Amino acid sequence: MNDLAQSTDFPLYSAGDFRRRALHQNGGPIDHAWRDHGDHVLNPTLVDLAAGLKLRDAAVLVPVVDDGNDAKIILTQRTATLRKHSGQIAFPGGGIDPEDTSPEQAALREAEEEIGLDRSYVETLARLPTYYAATGFRITPVLSVVKRGFSLKLNPTEVDDVFEVPLSFLMNEANHQRGSREWNGTERHFYLMPYEERNIWGITAGILRTIYERLYA
Repeated sequence: MNDLAQSTDFPLYSAGDFRRRALHQNGGPIDHAWRDHGDHVLNPTLVDLAAGLKLRDAAVLVPVVDDGNDAKIILTQRTATLRKHSGQIAFPGGGIDPEDTSPEQAALREAEEEIGLDRSYVETLARLPTYYAATGFRITPVLSVVKRGFSLKLNPTEVDDVFEVPLSFLMNEANHQRGSREWNGTERHFYLMPYEERNIWGITAGILRTIYERLYA
């Protein structure tokens, strides 16, 4: 059993409980844990290949909205015209620019630019292990809690839609399916988390699976 499952004053899947778990993650230091989580475990050859490439540093914000006993995670649907990961479900995020002082600052800036999420509502908590994407990015996921009261304004060149999914749904292993497809001549395995009419998969599902493994498993 996860040691964090005991001795808590917060309901399971509340933002308060998520904050506590994010600050006291299982699974060892993040610098050495990236191979051991999410769909990296399913694709060791692809991950070794990606880690050896010249990758662009990127950051994504994992925004967990404080919503009583059942927190929600904000996700976006990318526009179909983007060059990479078009039309997919994603966290707000993107490349780390030279003026960004940290992955946290990059994630907050990207969330403001993509969906208009005012950083004054966001409390950044901790990072997850790096996610190596064979599409050319070395991604730092930034865990955060968002207080209610914010309003969103989507950047139509990047985001078609924004929606929330209950943390309790995403952190339930019964909702973690597996799939595979050929990518550049190699079979790539990935997690799938279908929610209502949405299909959460790929990088986003891999990061969500890592959250489950480090915070809730």
